[in-house]
Amino acid sequence: MITERTLTVSGKEFSDLFTSRRFLLIFFLYLIIAMVGTGQGLERYDYALTSYNDALQAADEYRDLQDLGAWWLEMPERPSVLLIFDSMVGTTVTLGALLAIAAGFDLVTREKESRSLKTLLAHPVYRDEIIVGKALGGAAALGVVVGLVLAAITGLLLILSIVPTAAEVVSILLFGAISLLFLVAWFAVALAFSTVTQESGNALIFTLVIFFVISSLLPVLGAMVGVAVAGPPPQLPETPAVQELTFTYVSNATGSYVAPGADSGRHEALREYQEDLAAYTKKKSVVTNVVTLLSPQKSYQTVANIISAPQERSLPESLGSVWAGVVGLIVFPSVFFAAAYGKFMRMDIR
Repeated sequence: MITERTLTVSGKEFSDLFTSRRFLLIFFLYLIIAMVGTGQGLERYDYALTSYNDALQAADEYRDLQDLGAWWLEMPERPSVLLIFDSMVGTTVTLGALLAIAAGFDLVTREKESRSLKTLLAHPVYRDEIIVGKALGGAAALGVVVGLVLAAITGLLLILSIVPTAAEVVSILLFGAISLLFLVAWFAVALAFSTVTQESGNALIFTLVIFFVISSLLPVLGAMVGVAVAGPPPQLPETPAVQELTFTYVSNATGSYVAPGADSGRHEALREYQEDLAAYTKKKSVVTNVVTLLSPQKSYQTVANIISAPQERSLPESLGSVWAGVVGLIVFPSVFFAAAYGKFMRMDIR
């Protein structure tokens, strides 16, 4: 595989996508809804900033009490501009996924239907250069889409005199990278079905079916598998209808008195129930999370919420807690691209 020929194919696919009315229509719709979501995020940010200023003023007025140990008057944390980008998650999960599917469902079938694939292979270009070039071209187009949306939102913030800090800029870039991984995941699914099927319509239908199953049914399936593996939940200890009150005669150096006896058995049973319930909940949650890792939506939402929400821990520590979601966003498209690559290399082209 020669890099120059691969980049030539990639450039052609990139140009074709940005001259496609279908792709541009979904892109502009995605941009408009993202900007509307930004407006809603700005309202939440303004509210959080107002609350921060009020709390800051109250803390300054009662600083003497704070010095005496009034912990509830501690200085609040300033809200992050990442609250504004949090509204982009829902838009990306829906319209972003549709945009990625629109970019990939006819990359190969279009060549089959127009019979141009045989002509293309007649030139000095190999099959692996074609499929890799098409994948790179589509991924590059989606990268430009994510970059333009983030640039538009950031530009709006600067116009409103909201300047992100250096740490927030890094988080915004990470947010864009995770969003691009999510879009590439569904682009890879569409590319795989475009390679397997003979018609663009069938590729689109199969991709949308997979999208519906993974988006809607997989979370339900994950919950059902979690319950099945974890088994029935522990039962709450029964409470006796009438609890007998007992008294104990206690004698010590200061005298004698009668003290009510403690129902130690009841407390011990409640403690064991709480421990069993915590273990059961953890086991069910682990199984459910493993199943839902197959869903790019679940992985993307988990990681994006960690990035866009203020955290007490540092960003690397926060991302370390959701590393499985990042791995899922990498493995999922890799599997479908491998399927598309293998099928294209063995395809009978007549």
